[in-house]
Amino acid sequence: MEIWKRNLYICSCATFIVSVGTSQLAPILPLYISDLGITDTDEVARWAGIIFSGNFLMLAIFSPIWGRLSDRYGRKRMALRASFWLAFVLAGMGLAQNVGHLTFLRLLQGALSGFQGACIPLIAQETPQEHSAWALSIYFTGQVTGALIGPLFGGWLSGFVGYRGSFFVMGGLCLLGFLAILFVRETFQPTAARKQITWTAAAKSLRSPHLILGLFLTTLLVQFAIISILPVLTLYVSELSDGGVPIALVAGCIFSASGFAGMISASRIGDLADHKGEARILFASLLLAALTLVLQGVARTSWELGCLRFCMGIATAGLLPVINALIRRYTPEEAFGRVYGVTQTFQFIGMFLGSILGGHIAAALNIPSLFFLSAALLLFNAFWCRAYLWNI
Repeated sequence: MEIWKRNLYICSCATFIVSVGTSQLAPILPLYISDLGITDTDEVARWAGIIFSGNFLMLAIFSPIWGRLSDRYGRKRMALRASFWLAFVLAGMGLAQNVGHLTFLRLLQGALSGFQGACIPLIAQETPQEHSAWALSIYFTGQVTGALIGPLFGGWLSGFVGYRGSFFVMGGLCLLGFLAILFVRETFQPTAARKQITWTAAAKSLRSPHLILGLFLTTLLVQFAIISILPVLTLYVSELSDGGVPIALVAGCIFSASGFAGMISASRIGDLADHKGEARILFASLLLAALTLVLQGVARTSWELGCLRFCMGIATAGLLPVINALIRRYTPEEAFGRVYGVTQTFQFIGMFLGSILGGHIAAALNIPSLFFLSAALLLFNAFWCRAYLWNI
C-alpha cells in the first residue's frame, strides 16, 4: 500500500478512536457536575455551558501555536503529544473533587490538545494534490463517526462504570489513538529552527492571501451555523411534537441524523470534489445547507425536521474537507502547520460563538429566526464562493 494511503487510514482510525473518547463528555457533563456538589438546576446549566465552551476558546487561542511547532518539529510529533495529553487530562477529570478542578482540566484540555490540527496538515502534506479532497473526506468521516458513536456509548457506559469511570475510559481511548499514530510514517522533513520562516514570511508566501482569509471566514460561519442550532434543537423538537411522543428519543434521533448522513456521504463528496473542482462543490454544499436551514425553520412536524437534518448532514459533509483541500492548494508546504492552525482557530471561534450565542438569539427572537439567520450567513458565503473561487 502507498505510504500516503497507509497514513490516511491510520490517522482516520486514530481520530475515530479519539473522537469516541472525547465526545462522551457531552451527555454526562451536567450529571457529573451535579455529582460534584452543584445541585441547583440553573447553576448546573451555567457551569455546563462554561465548561463545555471553554474548551473551544482555548483551542482557538492555542491552535496556531501548536501549528507553528508542527512546522518546526513535524506533524506526527504534535499528534502524539496531543493524544497523550488528552489521555492524561481526561483521566484526570475522573479524579476531580469539585467543579473548579473540572473547569481547570477542561481549559487545560483545550490548551494542550490540537490533535485534529496536527493530523489534518499531516494528511494534506502526504497526499497527492489530485486526491486531497477525497483523503480529507475519509479523515473527517472517521471524526464524524466517532463523534456520533461517542455520546451513545458514553451514556450507556456511565451506567456500568459510573461518571468517574467514564473519564478513565475516555483517557484510555485517547491513549489507543496515541499508539495508533506511532505507526504513521511521516515523510515531511521539519524545518530547522534557524531556517524556519517567520509568520510574516509565511503570510507573504501564500499564493492568494485574500482567498485564504475568505476560507478562514467560511470555516467560522459554517461552524457557527451548525453549532448555534444544537443548544435549542431539543426545545424545537418539543414544540413540533405531539404530547405523547418521547421527546428525548426523538431528539436523539434527530441529533444523530445529520451525523449519520455525513458519515455515509463525506467520502463520495470528497471524490466528486477532486474530479469536478473543490470550489463548485463548496458552492453547491453551501447553497444546499442554506436551503435546508430555511426549510427547518418552517418545518411542521419533528419527522420533517429529522429528514431535513439528514439532508443538511449531506450538505455539510463536504464543507470542511473541501475548505481544507482548497487551503492546501494555496499554502506552501513549509507553512502547512501554521496555516492549518489558524484554520482551526477560526473553526473553534465559530463553535464557541455558536454555542454561546445560539440560545440567546433564539430567546431574543424565536427558534425559527435562528435557522433563518444561519441560512442567510451561508447564502452570503455561497455568493462569495461563486464570485471569487469559481474559476480556480
